[in-house]
Amino acid sequence: MSNESSVLSDTAPFDLRLSETELEATRDHVTTFIRETVETAGAEGAVLGLSGGIDSTLTAYLAVEALGEDGLHGLVLPSEVNTEGNMSDAERVAQELGIKYDVIEINPIVESFFDAYPEGADDQMAAGNVRVRVRGVLNYFVANHENRLVLGTGNRSEAMTGYFTKYGDQAVDCNPIGNLYKQQVRQLADHVGVPEDLVTKTPSAEMWLGQTDEEEMGLTYDTLDAVLALHVDGPLSTAATVRCLDVTEEQIARVVELVEGSEHKRHMPPAPAALDL
Repeated sequence: MSNESSVLSDTAPFDLRLSETELEATRDHVTTFIRETVETAGAEGAVLGLSGGIDSTLTAYLAVEALGEDGLHGLVLPSEVNTEGNMSDAERVAQELGIKYDVIEINPIVESFFDAYPEGADDQMAAGNVRVRVRGVLNYFVANHENRLVLGTGNRSEAMTGYFTKYGDQAVDCNPIGNLYKQQVRQLADHVGVPEDLVTKTPSAEMWLGQTDEEEMGLTYDTLDAVLALHVDGPLSTAATVRCLDVTEEQIARVVELVEGSEHKRHMPPAPAALDL
C-alpha cells in the first residue's frame, strides 16, 4: 500500500495528486513509452545519469521495469560540488535495482575547461553549467559505444520554467517523466516503491556547493506546480489564481517570468524564415 500521506505535504497550495488508478495507468504509460522508444530506435537499452535525486531515481525504477536490469546502464558522475550523501544515494539506487553502473569523477574534465578559459572559472553559473554539460557528453559517449539511448530526468515543472541547462541535462533522447509536475513525481515514486527518504529529499541540481532548487527559483515546488497548473497551463487569471491559492501576485509574476524567459530552451535553435527568391 502506498504511504503517500506520510511523504507528501498536506499543506500544498493545490492538490495535483493522482488517484491510485491514475498512478497505475501513468506507471504503465511511462514504462511502455520507454520500452517502445528504445525498440523503435533499434537500441540495446538505455543510459541514465544517476544523481541521487528523486527525478533520476524514479526514472531508473521505471526504466528497469520497462527494460529489465540489463537494459539500463547507470552513470554516477560526481564533481567537487556534489555532496557525498547524494552520490551515495545514486549508487544505492543502482545497487538496489541491480543494474550495471559506473562512477566517473568529472573534476579533471571540468578543470580542463577552466584551464582553457580561466576567465569563466569564477562565474558560478557558467562553471555550474560546464559540470552539467560534461555529464551530458559522458552520457552520450557511453550510450553511443553501447548502442543505447540516453534517458532524461526532466519533469514538467522544470521544463516549463527552464530549470535545466541547455545542451546539458536536457541533451537527451527522451524524457519519460516529462509530463509530470514535481508533486506527481514524488507521488509516483512513492507508488512504485522508491524509499521514503529519497521521495522527501530536498531537490538540488548541485551546480555549486549548497545550491537548492527552491532557493534558486525563489519558490517551493508546491507553489510552482500550483501556479503552473492553474494559471500558466490552466485558465485562471492572476486575480483568480490568488483567490484560489495561498499565493501572491509577486509569486505568480515570478513563475510567468521563468516560463517566458526560458521559451528558447524548449525549441530547436531558430533560423530566419526562408526567402522567396
